Amino acid sequence: MTESIHQTPAQEPAGYDPAAIERKWQDRWEERGTNHTDLAAGARPFYALMMFPYPSAEGLHVGNLFAFTGNDIYGRFQRLQGHTVFEPLGFDAFGIHSENFALKVGTHPADLIPRNIDNFRRQLKRAGLMVDWRHELSTTDPAYYKWTQWLFLQLYKRGLAYKRRAAVNWCPNDKTVLANEQVIAGECERCGAKVEQRFLEQWFFRITDYAGRLLDNLSWLDWSESTKQAQRNWIGRSDGAEVAFRVQDLEEFTGTATIASGASGEFVSEPLDIRVFTTRPDTIFGATYLVLAPEHPLVDAVTTDEQREAIAEYKRASAAQDLVSRKVSKEKTGVFTGSFAVNPATGHPIPIWIADYVLMEYGTGAIMAVPGHDERDFEFAKLFDLPIVRVVAGPSTQPADSSPVLDEPFLETDNVRLMNSGEFNGLGVMTAKQRIVDWLAQHGHARGVVNYRLHDWCISRQRYWGPPIPIIYCEKCGTVPVPESDLPVELPYVEDFKPDDTGTSPLARVESWYRVTCPSCGGVGRRETDVSDTFLDSAWYFLRYPSTDYDDVPFDRELTKRWLPVNSYIGGNEHAVLHLLYSRFITMVLHDAGQVGFEEPYRKFRAHGMIIREGAKMSKSRGNVVNPDEYVDRWGADTFRTYLMFLGPYEEGGDFRDQSIAGVRRFLDRLWSSVIEATTSGSPDPLVVRKLHQTIRKVSDDVPALSYNTAIAAMMECINVIRRGERTAHRAEVEPLVQLIAPFAPHVAEELWERLGHRESVFDAGWPVFDPALAAEDLATIVVQVNGKMRGTVQVPSGSGQDVALEAAMADSGIAKFAVGTPKKVIFVPGRLLNIVV
Repeated sequence: MTESIHQTPAQEPAGYDPAAIERKWQDRWEERGTNHTDLAAGARPFYALMMFPYPSAEGLHVGNLFAFTGNDIYGRFQRLQGHTVFEPLGFDAFGIHSENFALKVGTHPADLIPRNIDNFRRQLKRAGLMVDWRHELSTTDPAYYKWTQWLFLQLYKRGLAYKRRAAVNWCPNDKTVLANEQVIAGECERCGAKVEQRFLEQWFFRITDYAGRLLDNLSWLDWSESTKQAQRNWIGRSDGAEVAFRVQDLEEFTGTATIASGASGEFVSEPLDIRVFTTRPDTIFGATYLVLAPEHPLVDAVTTDEQREAIAEYKRASAAQDLVSRKVSKEKTGVFTGSFAVNPATGHPIPIWIADYVLMEYGTGAIMAVPGHDERDFEFAKLFDLPIVRVVAGPSTQPADSSPVLDEPFLETDNVRLMNSGEFNGLGVMTAKQRIVDWLAQHGHARGVVNYRLHDWCISRQRYWGPPIPIIYCEKCGTVPVPESDLPVELPYVEDFKPDDTGTSPLARVESWYRVTCPSCGGVGRRETDVSDTFLDSAWYFLRYPSTDYDDVPFDRELTKRWLPVNSYIGGNEHAVLHLLYSRFITMVLHDAGQVGFEEPYRKFRAHGMIIREGAKMSKSRGNVVNPDEYVDRWGADTFRTYLMFLGPYEEGGDFRDQSIAGVRRFLDRLWSSVIEATTSGSPDPLVVRKLHQTIRKVSDDVPALSYNTAIAAMMECINVIRRGERTAHRAEVEPLVQLIAPFAPHVAEELWERLGHRESVFDAGWPVFDPALAAEDLATIVVQVNGKMRGTVQVPSGSGQDVALEAAMADSGIAKFAVGTPKKVIFVPGRLLNIVV
């Protein structure tokens, strides 16, 4: 009779009761402080961070749980490797989503958000995450946004925060500014309203000052390559030249015309230059006209009286468009200003136009148009009958100074040469670029520059639900930063927080709040009524988590030095650009200010995939949204967690199908019964031990690679071997499997570990040790003949049949070359000989 490790095996059900066990262990973790991190002295610190959620009224979405579970598994695995793991969680609770929902349901966001957070926290705790809830934070807490405002002041002190009038995308429905990526086909991505362009006074951060560093550091960051490429594309480095085109017959100007010379508000007697940025200085001999953005500051100065009315009308029409539509629109429109500028390469006058396909936010807001070698310029030139000159030709074009009519722009740059370009004829593109810039520079017409697609970060929002920007305006002192000692500037409780169409925040209607004393002179002041972008809230939250106990500093220097940069960051691809870029920028600024000792916030970043259901994206309209509560109620958190990770590769996501979850539950039930019924009598089966150690190796490799689905598959295979023929497992065969499953199914692992007689948490027990000798297959060497002549040997597991031996033989190129075609006959002596007759 075998001896079971459980005292009363006959009383145990076939499976386990997840509700009872999960409630027990969540209470136990709370009582014992199992998930409390020793931030001050814990050995081998490991910061496992997940992107914090927006606490929607609908509650936790299965996509949230998929993301958090993947991070939790990785964090628990690191703890089992001997690290002290810090896995915090908070809530990104400010912003337009919360405000719009509050308006929709007629509830104030200050009342709505705490309820949402309570519900999220309840659901997250049910999921069994290894979160140290003592360090929870919410961006709406004045104790948090006090330091968000402090951060604004640090940038302001360093000259990195400034205010200017700018063209912005305006949603007339949401009554707020939209970033370019929030405009889809000219419409607001949230509400579908047609987006307009407005000019508003906005606060910006000079992220463009950091463009080079933000780009260069990507070369060594351990991030998903797709994420790094998305950031490279967004930053958009362009190497080129800034070229000056002198305006003809215009030598004395005032007002906007003095912007080019820098002498504001005075008559100057300097020539007026229009500066353009180009990545193709090699094509300057083919520049046949200039185009200015409609909002370019020199438009009025270069517009002749005859053209002034037409230009004014075009500017009005352009201002009604959103910026994104202007970028992608196929239709070409424009108006001639009436003035000409001199092409510095040819000396010829070329007309100056305005067109909405040129934007102020890129380069200088002016372009030299080369219709022979640019698609947009070609279309524009054809439409308005402007000259098209070919200056680049393929190797077969003859002769060098002929210019055949182009039916389409010639865009090739490899294996080509210049033509119609004076002394530079015959040069290749790369050589010509440098030679022409040097030549123009000698005459004061150009300089080599690097430009970036990235533009400064607009942080102003004309809404209510956000941190007020800590600035006071005074007629005497001008713009005055709020003293740090006066922070936080608390968001007042405003009953009427609905935005209007004025372009100002609802806070601008609350005079009792915005009318204050100037901190510099004691006179009458007025608060800034815009609130800051929620991306600023999330740009630094990872720094706050370890220091939530500190009221006097945003982050304690010693704790920050000990725990940061973040070891592992996991989040969604939708934040692959802006959130990550902004948090990198803020960290670089803090590094330059001596506040932190690193300039990159995340050592490692991986983007998780997306969950669909039954082949379709989840949405309320389709009625296919997965409510995690329903599945946890029915199957238990451990089954739900493990199933989510089994759906497919974590970095790709998977298809949620209700019928498949039962298989994962059966696996956990079989593991449960295997441990409960396990014996300590006799010795473990060597074949099972081999499979066990192969599984230890597989799971040990797969979990760090986030290959959770294949790790689970390996453990399922292992339990099948352990229970083959419904044999009773030996304790030594299943005990390590409890440790392997622990990151995936923490509650059942804790229960089984306790029933195995252990007093400490399974997460403090360490990781099973892999023994390569025990994992090694018992191999047999097979002599392989082809038509009776020996051609080599292969090794296969002992006991293998003919098919395995034949497959191994044909996989050996030294043997396979003698066995071409389908074998007529195969002679197999198990463990000794394989003869292939062809």
